[in-house]
Amino acid sequence: MQNEYSVMAEDLTKKFGDFTAVDHVNFEIRTGEIFGFLGPNGSGKTTTIRMLLGLLRPTEGGGTVLGYDIIKEPEEIRKRIGYMSQQFSLYNDLTVSENLNFYGGTYGVTGKRLRERKEYILEMANLRGREREMTKNLSGGWKQRLALGTAIIHEPEMLFLDEPTAGVDPISRRAFWDLLYELSEQGTTIFVTTHYMDEAEHCQSLAFIHLGRIVARGTP
Repeated sequence: MQNEYSVMAEDLTKKFGDFTAVDHVNFEIRTGEIFGFLGPNGSGKTTTIRMLLGLLRPTEGGGTVLGYDIIKEPEEIRKRIGYMSQQFSLYNDLTVSENLNFYGGTYGVTGKRLRERKEYILEMANLRGREREMTKNLSGGWKQRLALGTAIIHEPEMLFLDEPTAGVDPISRRAFWDLLYELSEQGTTIFVTTHYMDEAEHCQSLAFIHLGRIVARGTP
């Protein structure tokens, strides 16, 4: 039976020396929803994601992602999620197709399945015809779409997107959200951080973080 909640964070805290980056954060994300984590730069959004993915050990508290403990079972979590970081982890000296091949390989997606996933991504992200284009020559909006493609090459149950629309023009932002809606309709749970308040309306539930603390929860 599928869990009602894909993410549960319980008193999640991270300190760096005397500085508390994330301060006893509590929230849950229902399976299949788009959850927006809003806050200004430096508010603790990225640190929270990194703890949930097992990339950063909490100072206090804990939680689960897809039923797996973030401290004890981070490898199980990372096999089942897609992660798109702020920097777009793409290889600029590879083509669009080669980037998809590389990320497919890291998740063990090969042969017929890789071909099928690439076809789906090229179609969904409107990258058809750009397969042989060097990634370094793509605009920010196209890089954004390719980065999403590499994050979903293995059909993850859940997506973590850290400021995915930062620095991208408004038209590309709207097109990107259309892609997220499509993934959500297919059952993918989506955790997205942003500092754009207007993007809150795209989410089904929200949490606002400021200076490491959740200051509000709700729906748009």
